Amino acid sequence: MLVGLRSWFDWAVALLAGGVTATLFVVVMLGVISRAANDPFIWTDELARFLMAWVAVLGWVLVSRRRVHVRIRYFRDKLPPPVRRVAEIIMQSSLVVFGVLVAWFGVAVTIRNLDIEATTLPISISWLYVPLVLAGVVTALQGIAEIVEQCRPVASPVGGEAGK
Repeated sequence: MLVGLRSWFDWAVALLAGGVTATLFVVVMLGVISRAANDPFIWTDELARFLMAWVAVLGWVLVSRRRVHVRIRYFRDKLPPPVRRVAEIIMQSSLVVFGVLVAWFGVAVTIRNLDIEATTLPISISWLYVPLVLAGVVTALQGIAEIVEQCRPVASPVGGEAGK
């Protein structure tokens, strides 16, 4: 069931990221076209900023979930396997702490800005900070999942020695 839930979440985030990216494109093009027509829509810049924040965070979530984020593994790969596992657990633990802090401060800044309205849009400026909460929670959960994976025993090959 957990695998199905993760697959559904990954699919939903990818779909949302695609939709937000397409919306960002349309909004930016509306701004360009309206300026070219010498009658600019005043709301396109601000909405583009909101959408860009969401695109960035949804991209962060996608690459984290797919394990394709930038990582320099050169030195870690030089370590013997048991030490490599410990190093990975330490790195993932720091990501859990980072994710919790991002979520915690994301909630705080979102709440602090609830009563502030955007300049050209009839919405709260706090919607600019809501993606931080999502990114922090997903980063922490992903780090926990990676730690659990590192703590599982290494399966030894059939007919061979473990650790080769």
